Amino acid sequence: MTAIAWIDAALRGARPQAMAALLRNFRDLDLAEEAFQEACLRALRNWPSQGPPRDPAAWLIFVGRNAALDGVRRRRSERPLPPEEVLSNLEDAERSLAEQLDDATYRDDILRLLFICCDPELPATQQIALALRIVCGLSVKQIARAFLVGESAMEQRITRAKSRVAGAEVPFEPPGAVERAERVAAVATVIYLMFNEGYSATGSSAHVRASLCEEAIRLARLLLRLFPGDPEILGLTALLLLQHSRSAARLDPDGAIVLLEDQNRALWDRELVAEGIALLDKAMRHRHPGTYQLQAAIAAVHSRAAHAGDTDWPQIEVLYAGIERLEPSPVVSLNRAVAASKVRGPAAALEIVEPLAKELSGYFYFFGVRGALLLQLGRADEARVAFDRALALANSPAEAAHIRMQIDRLMKPND
Repeated sequence: MTAIAWIDAALRGARPQAMAALLRNFRDLDLAEEAFQEACLRALRNWPSQGPPRDPAAWLIFVGRNAALDGVRRRRSERPLPPEEVLSNLEDAERSLAEQLDDATYRDDILRLLFICCDPELPATQQIALALRIVCGLSVKQIARAFLVGESAMEQRITRAKSRVAGAEVPFEPPGAVERAERVAAVATVIYLMFNEGYSATGSSAHVRASLCEEAIRLARLLLRLFPGDPEILGLTALLLLQHSRSAARLDPDGAIVLLEDQNRALWDRELVAEGIALLDKAMRHRHPGTYQLQAAIAAVHSRAAHAGDTDWPQIEVLYAGIERLEPSPVVSLNRAVAASKVRGPAAALEIVEPLAKELSGYFYFFGVRGALLLQLGRADEARVAFDRALALANSPAEAAHIRMQIDRLMKPND
């Protein structure tokens, strides 16, 4: 990995902790963001020559805090902080800060910040979009993709949300029990979408951002401590563990995508599988099913199958139908179509897929699934059109390479 690539990964990974701590210091979203960006700029200048700090998050918090204070003091015509060369020599300061900052303290600030962003005074979509932007550091494009809306519309939502939070003078304190209960559903959604972005990363060369998945799992575990009897939080945590258990098998040594049915199941993390299934069983005993529990149940069906051919696809189709009833969405219907193709064939699945064309016109997976179904039906020309559209919408080099492989399959009979 190049120095710049390592620094980029370190900055992305440290953002949630650093932003949470800076916001706790300054209680101002814009000032915290400016402080973090300034710290990132100094990291890009100093880390290549000085080497990586022992704790990137602590370094960024320290530098960002000082940079923000320097800016405030300058605006007040007060004495500035020491020169850049003094601030940049952080060896002793970093060690002192690391000793003062209990890792759990500044990392658990992230959950507090999620609850702050998910203020019920904001519309639900604004709560979640703001949290994904401020806490998780996702780009507007990535967040827009998660909501299946345009970038400009999402930019406006985030801007409005930040303005309302600033104008309302939101107290940056740990929320009480009542507030947590009001906001837990939105916080769970943020954690879920955070994991999804790590699971199928967009906007970078990597198809998987394991650190983002692991951070989402950590936050889900913390949320479960606050709500140990909530079946949907149990289901969410189970879902993330079961999905993450397959991470080692999802890409081949060259970084190419390996479809679920082709994965080496010996590489699946059986400890995570066992923990996820145990949490799911506990959730199901509440007899109050929700979408996270049903998704976790689907993941569990896959996990229990020793071989791809042993998968209980009829049960998976039933579970997706249950999710459709609770929270209908075109993406859920698309997933149900995949299960239907395994149970009733590609023609039945295509009947489910075709009506989704308008709503999923900018969705990579829609065209990938449609192309695969058309290919199975022998409609090669139509499949090629679908795959070409999927290629144009690919979110990572791995996705693009996978679609090119499908296109190559179409061309082989003519070679």
